[in-house]
Amino acid sequence: MAPAAARPGGSLCRTACRQLLFGLLVLSLFCEACKKVTFNVPSKLEAGTLVGRVNLRECLKSAEHISSSDPDFRILEDGSVYTTNIISLSSEEKTFTILLKNIQRQEEKKIHVNLLVHQEKTHKTRHTRDTVLRRTKRRWAPIPSSMMENSLGPFPMQIQQVQSDTAQNYTIYYSASGPGIDKDPKGLFYIERETGNIFATGPVDREQYPSFKIICFATTADGYSPEKPLLHTIRIEDDNDNAPCFTQDLFEFVVPEHCKPGTVVGKVIAEDRDELYTLHTTLRYRIVSEQPPLPKMFSVHRESGVITTLTSQLDREIIDKHIVLIEVRDMAGQPFGLCNTGTVVINVGDINDHAPYCGHSSYETKVQENQVNVEIMRIPCLDKDEPNSPAWNCRFSIVKGNEDNHFAITTDGRTNEGVLCVVKGLDYETANLRILEITVVNEIPYAVVPYSSALPQGICTVRVIVVDVDEGPVFNPCLLHIRIDGCATVGTVVGKYLAEDPETGNSEGISYRIAPGQCSWITIDENSGELRTTTLFDKDMAVRQCNITVLAIDRSGKRGTGTVLATIDACNRYYPILTPRDFIICKDRKPVCITAVNPNDYPYSAPFRFDISDRSVGSGWQTVQHDAKSMYLSPRDGIPFGIYTIPISVRDNAGRQGTSVVKVNYCDCITPSDCGFVRQNAAVTLGVWAILAMILGSLLLLLILITLCGCYGTGAVSKHVTDDLANQNLIISNTEAPGEEVMDPNIIPLQAATVNSCDQGVGMGTIRHEVKTGGQSFEMSKGGHQTVESVRGYGQSTMEQGRYSCSEWQNFMHSRLGEKVYMCRQDEENKHSEDYVLPYNYEGRGSLAGSVGCCSDQQEEEMLDFLDQLEPKFRTLAETCVKR
Repeated sequence: MAPAAARPGGSLCRTACRQLLFGLLVLSLFCEACKKVTFNVPSKLEAGTLVGRVNLRECLKSAEHISSSDPDFRILEDGSVYTTNIISLSSEEKTFTILLKNIQRQEEKKIHVNLLVHQEKTHKTRHTRDTVLRRTKRRWAPIPSSMMENSLGPFPMQIQQVQSDTAQNYTIYYSASGPGIDKDPKGLFYIERETGNIFATGPVDREQYPSFKIICFATTADGYSPEKPLLHTIRIEDDNDNAPCFTQDLFEFVVPEHCKPGTVVGKVIAEDRDELYTLHTTLRYRIVSEQPPLPKMFSVHRESGVITTLTSQLDREIIDKHIVLIEVRDMAGQPFGLCNTGTVVINVGDINDHAPYCGHSSYETKVQENQVNVEIMRIPCLDKDEPNSPAWNCRFSIVKGNEDNHFAITTDGRTNEGVLCVVKGLDYETANLRILEITVVNEIPYAVVPYSSALPQGICTVRVIVVDVDEGPVFNPCLLHIRIDGCATVGTVVGKYLAEDPETGNSEGISYRIAPGQCSWITIDENSGELRTTTLFDKDMAVRQCNITVLAIDRSGKRGTGTVLATIDACNRYYPILTPRDFIICKDRKPVCITAVNPNDYPYSAPFRFDISDRSVGSGWQTVQHDAKSMYLSPRDGIPFGIYTIPISVRDNAGRQGTSVVKVNYCDCITPSDCGFVRQNAAVTLGVWAILAMILGSLLLLLILITLCGCYGTGAVSKHVTDDLANQNLIISNTEAPGEEVMDPNIIPLQAATVNSCDQGVGMGTIRHEVKTGGQSFEMSKGGHQTVESVRGYGQSTMEQGRYSCSEWQNFMHSRLGEKVYMCRQDEENKHSEDYVLPYNYEGRGSLAGSVGCCSDQQEEEMLDFLDQLEPKFRTLAETCVKR
């Protein structure tokens, strides 16, 4: 026995089960027979006549099987009831059942259909209130009535009745107005005045009048209206009286050959005038026939009308057009549905499944030498694809044998042939046979299809035989450019222009002359071909360039022509020179930078080209171009140490050439200061300003020596100058001789060394000397006529050391100071500016109290770098002097 606590729960469960079973029983009984349907029909029905439509979904939504208990009637999926045979109804009523089944759910429902036969009415019986439609209660607002289109009658046929409930109290008379009654189409309907019955007088076409909206009135004899006017709709039921039709008389599509199965070809479209969303307009398509009949190539989707391919064997070269007959049928394709047919033409589009090829693998042709723009042969191109399509049009190419571009090949668009032409004259003496390799392809790429072979190569060989022709002299080059110096005198040879006999390859027996009407600047030697000037050139000449036609005539009288383009340049009296010219190279063979200068303007200017003019000397040296104005010079391995004189030629942009001699001391040293300096050739590089700079330097040295001698004679040791900030200031002397401050006996001479190389930052035309020893400094800056010197104290020294320092200083000054001042003088002459002093404070290196008028900003910076590089050597020399 269950516990007491569990009993209530068990009772609840049993109660719920009883309620559920009761509910299922009631539902089953309720659904066993769905709503009963009644149709008004004539006494005789033809086969295929629509009786009416039943809403099947309200009874069973998922009906899988629909059947009728009476074989004379057929029920379609949308609930339409059609007759299958001719039926004559003798009685006024006929009943049958529609059976709906869902096999999966094991459900079954029934709908009872009752057919009522129309009773023929006479004019006398219209006043009675009897009606075919039996109603339990008359209403003023009945449901919308309907009428089957194209009904066969008999007419007049009652379709509805309107009645007012006020008829119990009043005598009501009924009337109506609207389309079909008193408006077009007039007289199609009428309403009985006493009964409210609405009758149709004839058949109606739904496609023309799908519905009628009429207004019904209920009034008493005295005109009183107890009811509001009633808007009543008469809907015309659709009859399947329109067969579907295709929207086009002929459909035409294109599908590429060898396409994949399932490729969409196109879509056919049909229309039906019957009511939409009914079986009357539910269309289905099928293919009736194909031409050619076999094999079957296409299919059509039953519902959408989309045509697709069944196979990939469509081949345009075999069959280029297919004709397909397609049927469209309504009633979802049922056999009793109305149908129509349409024609579809399917063209097979071409793809490049056939590669082009030449008629033969090799050809041979001839052409005379020197012929230009002539057609020498035509090469046929064969292709099975569709003519005049991108898959058929050929494109030729010369892939071998035309490296010098003497030939060209094009395609004749009409014949699809390759036209081979000579576009540059051929030379028999150079080559009398040319072998060309020519390929051919289509405009679009070759398409690999399932049944195609590997890509074939359309290729052929053409042998072109060059025929020899006796021809006249030929100039080489055909256009000669010459530049004439504006300073040239009459008779100066400015060039040579020779022609050659193409047969022999030499210039023997050829004479030259200038064609009449040419400019008179130049004449040509009849035998040698030398070009000489015939006049002096004025710098104010308006025309400074002209073309001169030169004729060459051989012994047989054949002629050849050439052209000389003569240009007169500005008068150039200067050649590029090298500066500086003396260098020291240690055993590490670090290159020195040699720079060329030329005061002329373009074209007698940079870029310069350097070369060692003496090959016997140049074999031990190598040159590398640095930039447009300089080069690197370095010794090769194995040459001995010593002093070398190297002639270097420098050619400017216009071809003017100058030669300068460079002296290089190739020394067994670590730093250039360990070796003596190579003295420059003063006759070449020193000018007036350089000599003046040397004199100023000598005076300065003499002043330092006098100071040293005074110190040595006294035997006393020089005292240190007080390390005052004032001693670091620059002392400017505007007189030619040293200032009084410079004569301070505490100032001593110091040794100096220099590093002269482009890589070490020494610029051409600048100079700066700096001495710094034992924490003290001696600075000097040169510029024009003026000198700035700043002195700081130094310890004891001896006269011998002074003499040694003086010698070193003089050797340095004579070789370097002149070069720097000379270059500044060159810049000064170009700028036409006065000289300025360069005050410089070494400890405050970044600030300048003035500017150098004769030097550029770059030269000024190079001067500062130069002073920095001299500092270690001066310190070394000073310490050596003190030890001694």
